[in-house]
Amino acid sequence: MSVPLTFEGKVVLVTGAGGGLGREYALAFGERGASVVVNDLGGDIKGGGKSSAAADKVVDEIRAKGGKAVANYDSVEDGEKVIQKALDTFGRIDILINNAGILRDRSFPRTSDLDWDLIHRVHLRGSFMVTRAAWNHMKNQKFGRIIMTSSAAGIYGNFGQGNYSAAKLGLLGLANTLAIEGHKYNIHCNTIAPTAGSRLTQTVMPPDLLESLKAEYVAPLVLWLSHEQCQENGGLFEVGAGWIGKLRWERSQGRILRHKGQNMSPEAVRDQWDEICDFTDASKPASIQESLQGLVEVLSRVETDGGVAANPTTAAAASSANASGTSPVQAVGQVLPETSFSFSHTQCILYALGVGMSTKHPDSLRFLFEGHQDFCCLPTFAVICAQATLMDGSLASIPGLNIDITQVLHGEQYLELYKPLPTSGTLTSRTTIADMLDKGSGAVLLLDVNTYNGDELVCFNQFSIFVVGAGGFGGKRNSPKAKALVAPPNRTPDAVVFDSTTRDQAALYRLSGDWNPLHIDPDFAALGGFKAPILHGLCSFGFAARHVLEHFANNDPARFKAIKVRFGKPVMPGQSLKTEMWKEGNRIHVQCKVQETDSVVLTGGYVDLHGEPESPENIGQGGGLQSDMVFAEIGRRIKDQGSELVKKVNGVFSWEITKDGKTAAQWTIDLKGVGGALHRGPFSGKADVTLTVSDHDFMEVVQGKLNPQKAFFAGKLKVRGNIMLSQKLDVILKDQAKL
Repeated sequence: MSVPLTFEGKVVLVTGAGGGLGREYALAFGERGASVVVNDLGGDIKGGGKSSAAADKVVDEIRAKGGKAVANYDSVEDGEKVIQKALDTFGRIDILINNAGILRDRSFPRTSDLDWDLIHRVHLRGSFMVTRAAWNHMKNQKFGRIIMTSSAAGIYGNFGQGNYSAAKLGLLGLANTLAIEGHKYNIHCNTIAPTAGSRLTQTVMPPDLLESLKAEYVAPLVLWLSHEQCQENGGLFEVGAGWIGKLRWERSQGRILRHKGQNMSPEAVRDQWDEICDFTDASKPASIQESLQGLVEVLSRVETDGGVAANPTTAAAASSANASGTSPVQAVGQVLPETSFSFSHTQCILYALGVGMSTKHPDSLRFLFEGHQDFCCLPTFAVICAQATLMDGSLASIPGLNIDITQVLHGEQYLELYKPLPTSGTLTSRTTIADMLDKGSGAVLLLDVNTYNGDELVCFNQFSIFVVGAGGFGGKRNSPKAKALVAPPNRTPDAVVFDSTTRDQAALYRLSGDWNPLHIDPDFAALGGFKAPILHGLCSFGFAARHVLEHFANNDPARFKAIKVRFGKPVMPGQSLKTEMWKEGNRIHVQCKVQETDSVVLTGGYVDLHGEPESPENIGQGGGLQSDMVFAEIGRRIKDQGSELVKKVNGVFSWEITKDGKTAAQWTIDLKGVGGALHRGPFSGKADVTLTVSDHDFMEVVQGKLNPQKAFFAGKLKVRGNIMLSQKLDVILKDQAKL
């Protein structure tokens, strides 16, 4: 069990703590050892009146449970008085929760000066006054935690709340600046936008919804953000009903419309409007510096290329193409000549030896002896089948690429198998340049390689290739097409395997087809800055995958689904490898190090394992669940319309079907993979959405007898992950009569 968070010795001030969210915060802090100042003016929802009753009642509740608390009845506009109460009573102020608020909702033309001013005085000015009074005390003690309370109305706007929305978004701007100014003094400031039942929401929410949005579901986030262990600073969080999400700004790539020496026109804005508003490959500036940097780059491009191109990416690409021959516009989407790879059992065995397989392990014979009854090929042999693209020089013939092959480094690798590899035959590979990224010191090429056995797709590789010195063309730095890396869990590995490479490991591995002299010729290695030839990154890749397969999959290649790694520091032949593994479901996180130096060789890696996809014809036999037959129909739909559904949905849904309060079945609807798939059991990675529902309620929803939203708020349907994506389930569940 994790260590509970406590606030012993800390002094907390909660404004507007006489009821609703503020009361819940005050009680929660009091229960965990904090000394609490309960501030509440005691007025009504519109800011009128004054009473000590509300604050006194909360203080009594805290003291009745053995806590320490004192009431304060000053207006938040009298910030100095409010903070002085904390200092006089407890001697310090550590945590400030700016929660006080009122409402004066009016449609914009009906908003009076008083309606506007009073809202801003309480929400924005009040938070400013109390925070300013506390600031120097926090600064001197080198500790402070401040929470600003914004609102969805401030973030998104809401009819009839122009005054309230403006004040609430103003609080976010104030919080962001305080986060910057307070950072070096260990003062952290974050903003929450809670949705909860309170005096301010009871007039706009139905009673049944209010019951689902209890204030107690918000308090845990506030306590964590206020704790000394929490290093979050400058964050914005929406919270409610037990859900928490972090928000951030997003900016489209935009278009450059100004040409050097020429004026801009509104017609140019009109004609490029769709591109200006296109959020494909959007950037996510996190500071004013990052925001201004974008404008600096625009000015630079306009001055250097005369505004030839219309947007930052194409402008930079055109400029770079003029100077160096590198042009993402020309290169991305190009298809390389098809390659073929013929092999027999000899190549399979040679590869297994090259990645450290040895006869000293009896179970390894299935990969080393062609006469073994279960003779098979290691799954990672699939990279050998696909790598001809990098070996035959065809990249140099692609328009828009000006590559010095001697400056090419292997950055990352992703491999996904759709079925176990054959042990002999001829496979063909078709390669597309999926994207091109500008990393400043170099360019990154994403090469997507689909490999076929006849007409059947066998595997997919994504090679991430770093070309030294080819960057600086002004292109984008990231791509949604790149298979993402995943950091390992923050805990001790579940398994660690130590394995030695031999002095001749690189000489042996290169016989599988990677003939780069960097791995065998000392003189060539010296040209690359290495004291001696280094081991192939894909050799370490094979070692790590082999360790996972042996430790977690009983050496069964059919269990292997995918692997992703980033290549870090090089390995010298003869060094030992330490593979650390963390199991989370069917995903095995992997990190590989050189044992002698502790240098990280493979990072951000994982191996996904899975069983066979469930056949619709075999679903529901003896399961005793009504939902089985629904999933059988879903399986048939995916089989018939999989590619179309993947385009429409692009998500993975994990279902937990319960019966009598216990999990009775698990299903995965995978509409991200090629053609889509239905699996019985949990998803091998992290699903986009996880839904938990009883067998009975699932059928009620499917048959249209139970509204999904009502089921959610009633607690009958639990949803984790990307809740908005769950709306796309309508595409799968439509035509209820057949279901």
